[in-house]
Amino acid sequence: MYETLTYSGGIHKSEEIKELIEDLGGFIIQENTIQMDLVINMAVPIDDVDKVKEKAKELLGKITIAPMAGSEIAIVSPTLARHHLPHSACDISEYLRRFGAKDNMIGLARGHGKGTAGITQDERNLIEEHDIAIFALGSFKQCIIDKSFLFDDIDIPVIVTGAPEIDLEDLPGADYYVSGLGRIPRRLKRGENIRALRELVRVVEEVLDKKRRELANDPPIVPSILVKNEIERQVPIVKEVISPTPVASQIDGLRVKLDYDTYHEMIENVLIEDKLLSQIAHIKKSHIYDYIYINLLNESSIV
Repeated sequence: MYETLTYSGGIHKSEEIKELIEDLGGFIIQENTIQMDLVINMAVPIDDVDKVKEKAKELLGKITIAPMAGSEIAIVSPTLARHHLPHSACDISEYLRRFGAKDNMIGLARGHGKGTAGITQDERNLIEEHDIAIFALGSFKQCIIDKSFLFDDIDIPVIVTGAPEIDLEDLPGADYYVSGLGRIPRRLKRGENIRALRELVRVVEEVLDKKRRELANDPPIVPSILVKNEIERQVPIVKEVISPTPVASQIDGLRVKLDYDTYHEMIENVLIEDKLLSQIAHIKKSHIYDYIYINLLNESSIV
């Protein structure tokens, strides 16, 4: 059993904590360096959490629980126009990252007003390449209700945010609704905004826990974290990718930020224990920049 943690500290002697993670049988999920600061999302055995905390203290770093680490979340806005972005959706994105989430912001092509709003099949497929979709909507109750067709047939868990109180039964297709997060033309720094963001975090954690429990009944043949490590070890070109998180892990899959047409065979031939990755996963072209999207097969799929 693993605990997901976030280490925040300087890059000086950072190799020591990376080596400790490896020695304990843990995994680095995500690593970001900003100037002289380092942030590592990791998964380590529960019994060894104290050892990691001791090492972090020795390096003058900080360890926090990262319940969303190893997940990828889509934050969907009706458009990328300034009356929908950047304030609420960007602040939601930034706040979730504090808890280990890897999120992508998606603006739909037709979002101006109830009469013209729409979602294409390509946009729907792109959203469904994530663990959770958060639809960041606006401040008017009827407008939010009328736009429920945007998410009423999304196959992953959907969380809707908006300003007014709305009964969930009025939003077909939504699994949860979080109020207090409407279209606000400023940063979400006031007390009521922070309380709404905390409620959103609670709901996201609940959705992820539920998804993990369901997956535990029929887990992937190989955990996504292990597959991520093997891809990084066996495909050296990944280290040359300049985008953040070249290999993003999800609860039951991964996204590799390499061009599908050029590199998919290399990814398919990655050896996981005694099997090729193509034998234990569906590998296809992602709807995001033609990256490589990997959906891991469950144990029940192997006869």
